[in-house]
Amino acid sequence: MQPDTRKLLTAGSAIFLTGAVSAGLMLTLFGGVTKQGPHTTGGWLALMLAMGCLPTGTLTLLLAVSKLVGERRRS
Repeated sequence: MQPDTRKLLTAGSAIFLTGAVSAGLMLTLFGGVTKQGPHTTGGWLALMLAMGCLPTGTLTLLLAVSKLVGERRRS
């Protein structure tokens, strides 16, 4: 595995896990979510963090996995 592929996997995993943890905290610790949104200010901040991190982390992980598959096919 090339060093840049490892960096992409690490960064994508970290970003995705940050979003997943913030979404979990929003649903449990910060009072949950209704049709009108989270109940607390911390819930809104966790929602914004999750909305930014989950798509970015998913796309970064997708890029890293496709790069890893391409490297494996070449060797």
